Amino acid sequence: MSLSIAPSHQSEMRHAYYGGAPGALVSGLVWIAAAAVCHARGVEPAVWTLLIGGALIHPLGMAVAKLAGRPASTGKDNALNALAMASTVWLIVCCAMAYGLFLLKPALFFPAMMAVIGSRYLVLASVYGRRIFWGLGIALIVAANAALFVAMAPAIVAALGGAIELAVACLLFSKASKTGA
Repeated sequence: MSLSIAPSHQSEMRHAYYGGAPGALVSGLVWIAAAAVCHARGVEPAVWTLLIGGALIHPLGMAVAKLAGRPASTGKDNALNALAMASTVWLIVCCAMAYGLFLLKPALFFPAMMAVIGSRYLVLASVYGRRIFWGLGIALIVAANAALFVAMAPAIVAALGGAIELAVACLLFSKASKTGA
C-alpha cells in the first residue's frame, strides 16, 4: 500500500485530534504517574504503570478531544489512518522489547521507552503535518540517551519524559486553539 500524504488529510487529523495535544497531555501524565510510582513503590510497579497507562493513552486522548468538541475520528479514506496504525503496531513491539530490557537490567526500561516514544513522535510529525512533533521526538530521544549515559535514576527519567511531553502538550493546545486545527 502506498501512502500519499495530502495536506487535507493532515488538516483532518489535526482537527479530529485537537492537533495531537490530548495524546501528548495524557502521555505526559502517564509518565508523571510512573515517576511518582517509581519514587514511592519502586521500578517494577512503575514499569507496569507506564505500560498499562500507555495502553490507555489513545482512548483517554480521544475522550479529551471529544470534551474539547472534536470528533476524535477521521474518515476511512484518510491515508494517514494507516500510517498511525502502523506506527502503533511498531510501538507495541518496541514496548515488548523495552520490557525485555527491564527483565535484563531494570534501569534501561525508562530510557528505552523514552526513545521509543520519541521515535513515534517523528512519525506523528507526518500524521499531523507539524514540525513541533520533530522537536518533541528529538527532545525525548536526546533526553533518553543522556539519561542512559549518565545513569539517571529511573524516577527522574520518567519525570523528565513527562515534563517534556507536558510542556509540548501546552504548546500544542495553544496552537490548536488559535488555528482551530
